[in-house]
Amino acid sequence: MLNAIKNLPDSSGIYQYFDENNRLLYIGKAKSLKKRVKSYFRFEDGLSPAPNLSLRIRKMISETNRLEYLLVESEHDALILENSLIKQLKPKYNILLRDDKTYPYIYINLAQDFPRFEVTRKLIKGSHIKYFGPFSSSHKAILEALYLLLPLVQKKGCLRDKKACLFYQIGKCLAPCEAKISKEEYMRIVQNAMELINDKKQMIKHLGAKMMQASEMLNFEEASRLRDMQISIKNSMYVSQIDLAKLEDFDIFAVYIENKNACALRLFIREGKVTSSTHTILNSTNGFDTEELYERLLFEYYTPDIPYLAKNILLADELANKETIVQALKERCNHNFNIQNPKIGDKKALCDLAVRNAKELLLLNKSETKTTLVESLQSLLDLNNPPFTIEVFDNSHLMGAACVGAMITCENGRFVKQRYRHYHLHAKDEYSQMKELLSERAKRFDKEPAPDLWLIDGGETLRNLAEDILQSVGANVDTAAIAKEKIDAKAHRAKGNANDIIYTKKGKLNLSASDERLQFLQRLRDEAHRFAITFHRKTRQKLSSENSALKAAGLNDGIIKKLIDYFGTYEMARNADKKTIYELFPKNTAKKIFEAISSQNEKSS
Repeated sequence: MLNAIKNLPDSSGIYQYFDENNRLLYIGKAKSLKKRVKSYFRFEDGLSPAPNLSLRIRKMISETNRLEYLLVESEHDALILENSLIKQLKPKYNILLRDDKTYPYIYINLAQDFPRFEVTRKLIKGSHIKYFGPFSSSHKAILEALYLLLPLVQKKGCLRDKKACLFYQIGKCLAPCEAKISKEEYMRIVQNAMELINDKKQMIKHLGAKMMQASEMLNFEEASRLRDMQISIKNSMYVSQIDLAKLEDFDIFAVYIENKNACALRLFIREGKVTSSTHTILNSTNGFDTEELYERLLFEYYTPDIPYLAKNILLADELANKETIVQALKERCNHNFNIQNPKIGDKKALCDLAVRNAKELLLLNKSETKTTLVESLQSLLDLNNPPFTIEVFDNSHLMGAACVGAMITCENGRFVKQRYRHYHLHAKDEYSQMKELLSERAKRFDKEPAPDLWLIDGGETLRNLAEDILQSVGANVDTAAIAKEKIDAKAHRAKGNANDIIYTKKGKLNLSASDERLQFLQRLRDEAHRFAITFHRKTRQKLSSENSALKAAGLNDGIIKKLIDYFGTYEMARNADKKTIYELFPKNTAKKIFEAISSQNEKSS
């Protein structure tokens, strides 16, 4: 390795450190690979960590056994490649943001005569689109409040019918469909709605008045619904409303780090007001680097299809490579950015406020019980990383039919249902199905970052399969499997007394049925099983309906099986061209198939 370091080129690129077991430890970028990598080491009496390194990096260097590098054209190219590889490969010592979702925006198309407010996570084409947000979780409550408080067009289909409906009769709409309100009058209502979105205190106040009114009329169910809307909107307001002198738009990013925990906070200022905020809680046994965390934050948030891009970005801390980040973001989003670290004035006060809120959120989210369980699982399963994020896999089929796979995600002890995924599988046996399922998930590590742990519903064979797939893509993810206890070669599931077997890289574990670690893993496995079975039943019902349509056309089971086996799924058969079907079957049979498929397509369109 000493020779490899001495022979590094004086060029831009990324470098990768590996340990003695060929596990990826760290990916870094450099304007000069030669200078950057050499800065990690002291070359007296062999190789040793440089004395000025942080404890986290010193520990990493002490584990490093091998070095690889890739050359790129420039430093900002290295930054973009580094960000992509970190998400895909999940190195042990890099910071990885798991908050990979795109945030929702509320938008309205002001080019329409009687526009409605709707939600989007992507850029909508149009020159008169007005965006509000982004929001973390309150967008539904805000949208619901708008349609409750103001007589807007309530549903998409209202204007199509050209006839006043129930919403008009109960006073929730002014029937523009029958021209009972002019465009100018309606736009004044829209203007009031936009002001409410930007002034959530007023929105909450109006909801409070409605809630009291419902309560006085003994409509407690409605009062409860309004209270929940209020709470959802209040919870999104981590920072109080602040009005700046200038009507500016900018995004603020702040981080607060405390030992092995961190909170990253984003504030969104629109027209001089704090309109919304989001945050991410991070945990790492290796600690955090402030500059690296800011880099991950910026690259995670700013993507080409984001609905609205502010020009000005404020950071609570100074970054040494600010210009490189600006150039990389500009290239990525085709948009000019200006990154600042304000030292005085209102913007400095806002950055300080963001840091204080990040600190408060970190304190609120700390859970000694969950941390203890995570640390206990790491020790029990001999994992490289604490399993803060766990993905659990199961598959389901009926004698090789309706083969499906399912993945559920658990983060910090909670199920994250928006990250659940299900898959249609083509393989017929359970081993091949799991291979297909895990391979499909691994392909998406660059888009949906890898977790800390894969938990497989199965035994040692399937755990080894998971290890092989992860090794083939170079991802730093731990594996474990959980299998039901078998009595007389049959799976045994006695409620309250299930001695399931856990498989790890060090062998198998038998825990007491009362062990909370076993119970936690069982809960994860059972949720994955529930999700897989539910999707399997829906798939079977759909297949049954599709088979009935084919049988009604005079086709027997053998022809139907041949059709599905060839195309993989009925959906693919429905989208097949006429020529392929006529090549597969005799003319009369092909005609029946094509007519049945065409009929189904017409019904579903």
